[in-house]
Amino acid sequence: MDSDKRIRGSYNHMRLRKIIFILIVLYSRAIFAGNLSPGKDKKTYKPAYGGAIIDSSIGEPTTLIPMLASDAPSHAVSGLILNGLVKYDKDLTLTGDLAKSWDISEDGLVITFHLRKGVKWQDGVEFTAEDVLFGFETITDPNVPTAYKEDYLQVKETEVVDKYTFRVKYEKPFAPGLSSWGSLVVLPKHILEGKDITKTDFGRNPIGLGPFKFVSWETGQRIVLEANPDYYEGRPYLDKYIYRIIPDSATSFMELKAGGIDFMGLTPIQYRRQTDTRYFKDNFQKFRYPAFSYTYLGFNLKHPWFKDKKVRQAIAYAIDKKEIIKGVLFGLGSPATGPYVPHTWPYNPDVKKYPYKPDKAKALLRDCGWQDEDGDGILEKDGNDFEFTILTNMGNSLRTKTASIIQWRLSQIGIRVDIRVVEWSTFINEFIDEKRFEVVLLGWNIGLDPDQYDIWHSSKTDEKELNFISYSNPEVDELLERGRRIFDIEKRKKIYYRMQEILAEEQPYIFLYVPDNLPIIHKRFKGIEPAPIGIGYNIEEWFVPEAEQKHRFKE
Repeated sequence: MDSDKRIRGSYNHMRLRKIIFILIVLYSRAIFAGNLSPGKDKKTYKPAYGGAIIDSSIGEPTTLIPMLASDAPSHAVSGLILNGLVKYDKDLTLTGDLAKSWDISEDGLVITFHLRKGVKWQDGVEFTAEDVLFGFETITDPNVPTAYKEDYLQVKETEVVDKYTFRVKYEKPFAPGLSSWGSLVVLPKHILEGKDITKTDFGRNPIGLGPFKFVSWETGQRIVLEANPDYYEGRPYLDKYIYRIIPDSATSFMELKAGGIDFMGLTPIQYRRQTDTRYFKDNFQKFRYPAFSYTYLGFNLKHPWFKDKKVRQAIAYAIDKKEIIKGVLFGLGSPATGPYVPHTWPYNPDVKKYPYKPDKAKALLRDCGWQDEDGDGILEKDGNDFEFTILTNMGNSLRTKTASIIQWRLSQIGIRVDIRVVEWSTFINEFIDEKRFEVVLLGWNIGLDPDQYDIWHSSKTDEKELNFISYSNPEVDELLERGRRIFDIEKRKKIYYRMQEILAEEQPYIFLYVPDNLPIIHKRFKGIEPAPIGIGYNIEEWFVPEAEQKHRFKE
């Protein structure tokens, strides 16, 4: 889940996202802005090997085995080490990764992957179709706790045709099928066969096929990767990729300014104001482009107060989304109305809206029996004050500020809100997975294909699965099932339009905003080519001119 599946929409984990076989990209242009826009630096630089990049994250990975991870930090790091059969190119088109090509039968039920030859695991053992089959068998093993199993359960048969050919046959048409063969399901059979992957040390010491090799992991401090000299697309120019864990964006910003990191995602105030100085303009390049993500307020639908959709609708009317976008995002985003972002083909612009109407919110709550019976300004029902806690994760200032604004607005209609901020791994393992929350403030990074079966289907409510709010609607279940069985874009669009209408009416989430991605990176890094997918898709091509290379970390 971003819910930092879940924080970082900017780059590497995009390799995992789903995309339909025949993609019509209506959202094909990103907006780039900043101190150095593409094309302004006319000087030609000669690529050079060497140097290191120091990245940062407010969250620490939980594991570097992608199929076991539902957080963005895990996917961001593992995406540099492990590969899949397919990936996205810079224009959001599906292309080959470990598979150099593939054939799809006319009925769409059979995909035959032709694998690259001579690709080696980072311990020197050759990658083969047996590794793909092993990964598939692992992710579909009922004993493996993964949120991504569903896509692979659609496969009826698998076959290792030969050392470099892998074939799958689906029981029914499955629109996201091809894209699902990203970096989730390729694992080294020679290392992991016969082992319980939830207990092996592979999650903290992986052997991969990607552009970088794992070196070390200091808990709470940093993860160090080094260039893979045998990477099939060629050794990356950068010698090392350092991933520092800094659980606060303000601290990360100070480290950026002091030279302790090179690369981070800015908060809106950092983008608008704190980097609007001569120092940052001279030394850094900023980028801005729409994120494939949204932030939401999610209700535990097992809680008796939130079972009534009128209560959820009332809370939606009591929240001023425009106020949040102006005050928290500094205008660097747009209101969210559902689980898809504006200007993408599945987005329905005509769903029910919830403009800020506190009087309507109060009326709905009165209809549900909530009234201020003792005059203390807090609504009561059956002897209980209307009070709940918004739970969110530590280190994300946008979420804590958003929670504070919501807290204030709900107090105006008689609801007392507490805010609890929890460290990321504790947040996921002890609260989300255990459903120990009333309301959460989180976000999703979403895929390019509209299939969101794992988030909204009523069968996906178990521990480690993504429907942790326990949403259940038979019509939505049916729509999700139909939507993944059809390849025709227009027919699928009607299905997902209807699903959005239902979600807008029922408000299991209050969809708050779609943020812009705001990465910043030191100017000495060259080879960065902004594109609709972001800026990290070609990390192996980034380089530092020899005269500007430096190492600012202790070995």
